[in-house]
Amino acid sequence: MERHYGMDWLRIGAFALLILYHVGMVFVPWGYHVKTAVPEEWVTVPMLLTSPWRLTLLFLVSGYASRALWMKSRKPGRFAANRTWRLIVPLLFGVVVIVPPQTWVELTTQHGYWFNYWVFWAHHYWYFGKIAGIVVPTWNHLWFVGYLWLYTLALALIVLLPGGSWFQRAFDRLFAGTRVLWLPAAYLLITQVVVFQRWSDSHDVINDGIAHLAYFPAFLFGFALAGSEPVMAWIARLWKPAAAIGLAGYVVSVAIDIAYVADPPWVVGRAMLAARYIQCWMTIAALIGFAEKYLNRDHKLRPMLTEAVFPFYMIHQTVIVVAMYWLLKLDLPGFAEFAILVPATALGCWIFYRIGREIPLLRPLIGLRMERRDRPRPTQATETA
Repeated sequence: MERHYGMDWLRIGAFALLILYHVGMVFVPWGYHVKTAVPEEWVTVPMLLTSPWRLTLLFLVSGYASRALWMKSRKPGRFAANRTWRLIVPLLFGVVVIVPPQTWVELTTQHGYWFNYWVFWAHHYWYFGKIAGIVVPTWNHLWFVGYLWLYTLALALIVLLPGGSWFQRAFDRLFAGTRVLWLPAAYLLITQVVVFQRWSDSHDVINDGIAHLAYFPAFLFGFALAGSEPVMAWIARLWKPAAAIGLAGYVVSVAIDIAYVADPPWVVGRAMLAARYIQCWMTIAALIGFAEKYLNRDHKLRPMLTEAVFPFYMIHQTVIVVAMYWLLKLDLPGFAEFAILVPATALGCWIFYRIGREIPLLRPLIGLRMERRDRPRPTQATETA
């Protein structure tokens, strides 16, 4: 299976946007682990640009990458074992070491908690209950890793079914032409707006069934897309109209959000929700098509950035929360906090990655292979217009 550099770049970009999104959560008037002193309503406008599609895209590109991993393993048991090692070990490390500072900062800054961090970690974090309504211990942003592991195990069972080539041909036919745009959008509208109304996720793997109805199919779509040149070609042809429709959905969402400070009427709220899910799929299709047409080429930085994505994801939210905790003590204006927080987050993530990748025993804890491989030389991918 030939490597698709465009999807590599899309994965790198998707995680970079997620990090910026979580920085934005500090300043928007939505719930988060740490908040600036005066959140600003206008910050919702740029936040709504990515909030409807960022996570669905991450699951899709993860499914796409899983196709190459499956091709290397060729056996469901080996595939599941490899993915379990690469996902569960970092997840457990994250729950024990990376996530606790986030919970401590949230309790300290928002709930009047007065114990120091070490007392919290040693005596309260392992309460296995709730403190001020916050579940401890918890996985916070690492819920994505847990969900990804479950979807990977489900995929390992699915590939055991007979008729794999038939399923791939059915995928190619089902999503041919403009159906690749409107069928997934219709599915999201039916499951997320008409039958259920999902504005957000619970991150509770047992009670998050509506989110699973969106994320698991996206993961499977990515896996099938990796083996479908015809569907990829259609997405590449249709990326411009998809981008236009996605932008229209964003404009509708922003207009309603600005017009209604309080909760909008039922009909208006459903219209906004529908616009969000139309924006979701159309934006994803546009980004995939753009990556196929214009980004399917290698660069000397691509191997390093591809490797760094997962460690960056693991640590970024803790860096944001802890850095903002100290910035709050300086009583700076919001724009100054943002100007410091973005480079501080990037630097903290970079240090975490560089240290972790150089120490063999730390590599599996941050999602890297135990053995360090020499960086591959970039090669030019074959472009498909």
